[in-house]
Amino acid sequence: MVESQVGFEKVTLFRQEAPGGLTYRIPALLYLPSESAFLAFAEERSSPRDEDAKFLVMRRGQKEGTSVKWGPQETLMMATLPKYRTMNPCPVYEEQSGTVFLFFICVLDHITAQHQLITGKNAVRFCYIVSQDGGRTWNQATDVTQQVMGDSRNWATCALGPGHGVQLSSGRLVIPAYAYCVQKRCFGLSLCCWTKPHCFILYSDDGGQNWARGQFLKLPTSECQVAEVTCWDDNHLLYINARNSGRGRCRAEALSLDRGNQFERGSLCKELCEPPKGCQGSVVSFTPVPEMLSLDPKACPVALGRPYPAVIKSWLVFSHPTSRHKRVDLGIYLSIPIKRGRWEAPWVLNKGPSGYSDLAVCQEGKSFLFACLFECGVSDPCEEIAVQLFTDVELLRNVSSNSSCST
Repeated sequence: MVESQVGFEKVTLFRQEAPGGLTYRIPALLYLPSESAFLAFAEERSSPRDEDAKFLVMRRGQKEGTSVKWGPQETLMMATLPKYRTMNPCPVYEEQSGTVFLFFICVLDHITAQHQLITGKNAVRFCYIVSQDGGRTWNQATDVTQQVMGDSRNWATCALGPGHGVQLSSGRLVIPAYAYCVQKRCFGLSLCCWTKPHCFILYSDDGGQNWARGQFLKLPTSECQVAEVTCWDDNHLLYINARNSGRGRCRAEALSLDRGNQFERGSLCKELCEPPKGCQGSVVSFTPVPEMLSLDPKACPVALGRPYPAVIKSWLVFSHPTSRHKRVDLGIYLSIPIKRGRWEAPWVLNKGPSGYSDLAVCQEGKSFLFACLFECGVSDPCEEIAVQLFTDVELLRNVSSNSSCST
């Protein structure tokens, strides 16, 4: 067992065997309150390339006070389809039944994303497996592609998350997703310049028995995560934060008033920068206890897109590389709506090469413990996937008020 403690150094959970060889990528992290346990997921690949993904692996971390003891690595062979490679872990916890849904995509072997974009022929399946015992055992994979896609034929390719999904206060389960939509075909083929990505959600209102999808976010966006935010009038909004590899080189964000069925137009957030070609990021929300509030809690209206009648009391935490030039220096950003600002300048959690990440938060009485699972390394972010714990006190102490992006 490997132990990590609050305030201690990061702990490596998955390590590359050799440069260009067996590699672990695409972290996903889920906290189970009923078990006081973390589930850490990743893809195992025969090389760092996307097309060399094989299957998903997992490690279970048991929280004991301010420490986490990590169990051995497990291979999730249930999360596979014959002749497909498994990618993009996206777990979500259904609290009432204590069920873990692990969503993922299965991509037809030897078919690249570029091939799908050029031909306009989607080779991706949306699937999930279920655990009723905190991730100790899993059932066979369920394919929900037809259920959520229906007769849609203008998807060149699609994917989930990656990273955690959420359960809303209404009980709705939400899985972030995106699809490359064919805008125009030439001689029966889709062209990359006429194929645009748009994010959306998969959702279930019956505890995971049936799944449907929401409408596309109009802004061109791809890899995304969502978080529910609570207003002072006890209404709830769904916030989405998405990768943007187009204009502005910054993140895209939007709000939904109807639990993700439809998002507002969305906007680009200059305070959250993107490196060239973009990078995945993670977001979680939490509602601070009164002891954490030092300002008038009703001072600031929502400032995304247009004014809303309610005000937000939830805080958002976001993880992402902080450089505009390359994937380095993983930062933790904090958004405190009551401070009239948007995002505080980041606290660099990991100096050096950093890639994809996933956040989890757990409340312990009047305090919060956060965990960040992220790609990192000495010379390349594909070298390992590590986890770092930090408290709300450490978060507030380390988040600065300087410039948001490193240059």
